[in-house]
Amino acid sequence: MTARSTFHFAAKTGGALIALLFCLGATASAAPQNVSQAPAGASACLGCHGAGETELPSLKTLSASEIESAMEAFRTGTRDATLMNRIAKGFTPDETRALAQWLATQGRAP
Repeated sequence: MTARSTFHFAAKTGGALIALLFCLGATASAAPQNVSQAPAGASACLGCHGAGETELPSLKTLSASEIESAMEAFRTGTRDATLMNRIAKGFTPDETRALAQWLATQGRAP
């Protein structure tokens, strides 16, 4: 790998890594009260999508099927993304379904 290609690789992946670390480092107040019952990976979602007013869409207003459909679109590449396409590929369809069902219940009265 040349110095130039190494720089481009670092610039592309470094930005995504920094964004992910920022999202994961969001305040604990963004997490719902019953996070102990959350499926694996849910806290990563809430780090960015549950952190109050941001440019990122809140997951609190979406149904489980909407979340699952969006994740599938990110996973297959039919929906453009800078980071979510990479994150979505890390979850199986069953894991995505469990995440979507759990996330859809957060912020809503039982």
